[in-house]
Amino acid sequence: MKTVYSPRHHGHSGHVELYNGQIVPAFEKPERAEMIRAAVEARGFGATIAPTEHGLAPLKRVHDERYVDFLSQLTELWIADERPLPILPSFWRAPGMRYIEPETVDGKLGHFSFDAGCCFVAGTWDAIRASADVALTGVDLIRAGEASAFALCRPPGHHAHANAMGGYCFINNASVAAQAFLDAGAARVAILDVDYHHGNGTQTIFYERPDVLVLNIHGDPRQEYPYFLGHADETGAGAGEGFNGNYPLPWGTGFEAWAEALDHACHRVAAYAPDVVVVSLGVDTYKDDPISQFRLDSPDYLAIGARIARLGLPSLFVQEGGYAVEAIGVNVANTLEGFLQR
Repeated sequence: MKTVYSPRHHGHSGHVELYNGQIVPAFEKPERAEMIRAAVEARGFGATIAPTEHGLAPLKRVHDERYVDFLSQLTELWIADERPLPILPSFWRAPGMRYIEPETVDGKLGHFSFDAGCCFVAGTWDAIRASADVALTGVDLIRAGEASAFALCRPPGHHAHANAMGGYCFINNASVAAQAFLDAGAARVAILDVDYHHGNGTQTIFYERPDVLVLNIHGDPRQEYPYFLGHADETGAGAGEGFNGNYPLPWGTGFEAWAEALDHACHRVAAYAPDVVVVSLGVDTYKDDPISQFRLDSPDYLAIGARIARLGLPSLFVQEGGYAVEAIGVNVANTLEGFLQR
């Protein structure tokens, strides 16, 4: 299994977030990717390669063009307004407000975001582009005949909607990858999201489509971020009815209950018979994660990888969350090792 990695993620450094009512250094930090890369390379799974450039067209296949353009222009707009970095949004719509893009940069930030978890610094846009290219290069590897690949994306992506950033996520890398598979001739793609937090962006992007099955195992939104999506009764709409599945689990969930949800989700994937599986790989289900409430331990990730491998399908792993930095490398590497030992 080859790993796709770009050092350009370091451009997204020194950023902050709003947490517990305070502006604090972001939990999503560069050390995460470096710990993962070191652990994966130490296991000797395969070569680590650089991504190739794919341009913005694949991003605009799943994201609104104005949104992508805004991300590319935000730092320039902010500096032109004589604002100091970093950049955080401060205003958002409430239900009933109109969806008309404002002219000022503050208004645009609120228009294209849903929380204060996405901070921009000077190198953020370049890191976003590199992260998307990492995912798309993983697609290229699978299309070229590789049975699996690992896209070490940073920033992560599964919270990003078609027209809004949030939860550390700007471009939805897993969704961009899924659409790229379809555009290359795949008839059906499954996205299996095992991150602790619900992949609200991925769900909304494909909610009315039958060509992408989206399954999420995550913290119950009655207790946990992103709070406003991820309930079990959200099953898709229109042509997409029945092609979205959520497995909300309560705080304190251990591996036995979590694994039951995974097994059920994998049976659904198998019945769907996709051409490829995109795994949104978050390891913030770990018992010592600082912002999560599940109780999985490091050996459990070997079993997770093994269960996904039993599907016998081409699989692209796309890195999402995980914030226990000292353990993140082991947990990701264990998942991939469990998959490769099938």
